[in-house]
Amino acid sequence: MAKATADIRLSKKAYEACLPELREQLVQLQVRLKDSPFKILLIVAGDEGGGRGEVINTLSGWLDPRGVETFAFREQTDEERERPLMWRYWRCLPAEGRLGIFAGSWYTETLREQAKSTKPTGRLDHELKRIRHFEKLLADNGTLIVKIWLHLSKIDQRRRLKELAGDPDTAWRVTEEAWHQHRIYDRLALTAEKIRDATYQPGSPWTLIDAADPRARNLAIARLLLRRFSIHKKHADTLAAIRKPRALRSLNPAGLRRLLALPLDQKLDADTYETKREKWLGRLNHAVRAAQAAKRSIVFVFEGWDAAGKGGAIRRLTSAIDARDYRVIPIAKPTDEEKDHHYLWRFWRHVPRAGLVTLYDRSWYGRVLVERLEGFCSEKEWRRAYGEMNDFEEQLTEHGIIVIKFWMHISRDEQLRRFRERETTLYKRHKINAEDWRNRRKWHAYEIAVGDMLALTDTPFAPWHLIPSNNKRFARLQILRTATRTIEAAITK
Repeated sequence: MAKATADIRLSKKAYEACLPELREQLVQLQVRLKDSPFKILLIVAGDEGGGRGEVINTLSGWLDPRGVETFAFREQTDEERERPLMWRYWRCLPAEGRLGIFAGSWYTETLREQAKSTKPTGRLDHELKRIRHFEKLLADNGTLIVKIWLHLSKIDQRRRLKELAGDPDTAWRVTEEAWHQHRIYDRLALTAEKIRDATYQPGSPWTLIDAADPRARNLAIARLLLRRFSIHKKHADTLAAIRKPRALRSLNPAGLRRLLALPLDQKLDADTYETKREKWLGRLNHAVRAAQAAKRSIVFVFEGWDAAGKGGAIRRLTSAIDARDYRVIPIAKPTDEEKDHHYLWRFWRHVPRAGLVTLYDRSWYGRVLVERLEGFCSEKEWRRAYGEMNDFEEQLTEHGIIVIKFWMHISRDEQLRRFRERETTLYKRHKINAEDWRNRRKWHAYEIAVGDMLALTDTPFAPWHLIPSNNKRFARLQILRTATRTIEAAITK
């Protein structure tokens, strides 16, 4: 545990003498950060009375407000409770080149609940595991995470609370909860130490700062921020290299064997399809409404070859769902805003509320498919993405969300037939472009990447459903059946 010990009782004169140069350095940090391929997360946590709000107000006054975002987290809203724990934090992450200050964070909320004695030890351990993974995921993506714990001894805490309570202008800051935390100081100190020890990692270490003297505290935090930025910037510049895709080799041949073994010769005539479709649409409608009554959200993931029929399958499936209860999220190339965040950010944003449905037309799996093959991310990035995506889906299912993943598979000959049909059909021409033909030339490479995806992300909580799609009617009916049965099984557990 790093510890920044400030000079005790720094004089006002000495403090003010440091400020002009320090403030200039902080603004220059922002100038350099603006053109850097990473963001900074400053997480200010600590003992009650340590001055988290004062620290953030001070830093906000020293920094250029155009490059800083401050996020405050209080009690969870209904909207937040209806989604996984980390959703509220994902959606508030700053973009690259910016500094985000978290006034209250996943740590503040965890410690507050411990003060109320409402969180069992097992649940605390699980949340700390989630926090570790979240911070590692961000740090691996280049984010500079600066975590500060403002420490007060029990004597200093009591003195500080009495000072605040005795001043009419600051008495409002001292709540009954603050005095309660002081009364259980020793127990909370042990919990805080456990939290810090469990979440201390190379990419997100803690720095303990003595908060007894506000002036010394403020200087220590600013200097820490400057020092960490300087080190991180040099490291980021060293790693900045052109990303070139390497020769593709399978990571796990079992997935490719499973893909190639899928029979594609199934047929289904129109009359049989029409009869069975109505039956399964009705049953699907009933299952979705039952999930809604149980407050269970549903996330559909549609992946597959170009022209495999994802759009048509989604339209048939959604015809069984009230239009007010679902959203289709078509995934294309990331926007500039999306590029400035972790690749999972744009998918976390669309996680549905309780009882609602989200359908992703292509998804986060682009990271290990097109981004892997085209060199849009480094090998280290796409290799670790399998675990990141599994964890993302596990967080969804732990929260009660039903995740249903489809890979729609067609033969290369069938894709060629559909491409040519699109080129000669007026209302389908918009579906075909030069990039589709270019991707087709990499068919074998994509087969390997798809095989790895199936082998490494087929989990008990979010398995892959492979759909033979040479015959569109057969594929659409199979999707209706699979979706219905999966939802029914989930809500009857």
